[in-house]
Amino acid sequence: MKKKIAVISMGVKLNGEKGYSRFRYIGDFLSDAGYQVDLITTTFQHWEKAQRDIDAIKKEAYKFKLKFIYEPGYRKNIDPRRIWSHHIAAKNLTKLLEAEGDYDLIYCEIPPNDVALAAAEYAKKKGIPFVPDVNDLWPEAMRMVLDIPVVSDILFYPLKRDAEKVYSLVSGIIGTSDEYRDRPLKNQKLDVPRKTVYVGNEIAEFDKGVETYGPQIRKPEGEFWVSYAGTIGTSYDIRTMVLAGKELLDREMDQIKIKILGGGPLKEELENLAKEKGCANVEFVGYAPYQKMAAYLAKSDILVNSFVKKAPQSIVTKIGDYLAAGKPMINTCMSPEFRQKVETDGFGINILPEDVKILTDAIIDLYQDKEGCRTMGEKARKIAKEQFDRPQSYKKIIELIEELT
Repeated sequence: MKKKIAVISMGVKLNGEKGYSRFRYIGDFLSDAGYQVDLITTTFQHWEKAQRDIDAIKKEAYKFKLKFIYEPGYRKNIDPRRIWSHHIAAKNLTKLLEAEGDYDLIYCEIPPNDVALAAAEYAKKKGIPFVPDVNDLWPEAMRMVLDIPVVSDILFYPLKRDAEKVYSLVSGIIGTSDEYRDRPLKNQKLDVPRKTVYVGNEIAEFDKGVETYGPQIRKPEGEFWVSYAGTIGTSYDIRTMVLAGKELLDREMDQIKIKILGGGPLKEELENLAKEKGCANVEFVGYAPYQKMAAYLAKSDILVNSFVKKAPQSIVTKIGDYLAAGKPMINTCMSPEFRQKVETDGFGINILPEDVKILTDAIIDLYQDKEGCRTMGEKARKIAKEQFDRPQSYKKIIELIEELT
């Protein structure tokens, strides 16, 4: 008899959609491993900020069964309506599980905290194992946008309360970094199995993108590309990259080009800043489909993991892609775990965030150190294969599930 697992994620990327593919991959991976999988997600597509066409989706083939819970949706990532939307989703998840939830284990993304709590409480009621996949920390991440003494404490208290309730109900833990994996233990005395499984990527798919799109991306001879790929939002220090572009022009290093891939709430403001400063060497490429993005990263000479000082992020989604590109990395993320990794594994350099001179100096130092760049790039690719390639690294999730069921 096949074991039946619910995989719950509010932000899964289905066929032809934008977004992160971790939970889609987990659904496929567990199905291939012989589990009967229900992937439970929402009617609202987080990246498109729109309701899905459920009838059209139901006509497509998936290895797992798809179930949808209604969520009203919201317009922005930081939005009071988002809190309300998740609240409705959590209630609807409880209803769905009560009606159809004959599972042997529940595997659920956190955040959103209230949705994860609905799943955890149902698992407790049914006496089945509950495993959170911790891939961000709420309310810690929210303080990046809104950090007002006392006010933020009051506003974020429900998120904090729900997180601790979820953590008290876990049977095992998967985290996308060691820091996230260990966060549930901070205030709980738990003796449960736990593993770190980086978000990662499929290197074969990355390489296919490089092969397909590489020839279409023109890079004039003598140009040196310094690239960023990801969200252009509050946590990410793209402003300093733009200003470093201006500084490079002032130092007559106009062969060094800054390429910024992706979209987000601050894109327009930062494009205007680049125009205002006359940064002809800074290009906002826009959103690129995954395989095209892979080709851009592989064409680049340096990749920047660019975060502001206060960003709470640890080892983010894009790291697997940056490493797969086999290029040296400039890291400004202040996560002690990731800074240690950059140093120990030798695939890049750590610098302080939000400092134009420091970033410009680091870019020029690497530009002048061809041999150092080559070595770092080789180390990056090696780490990508060993630690970030999903067909290998996600086996840890199955080991944990087997231990619990």
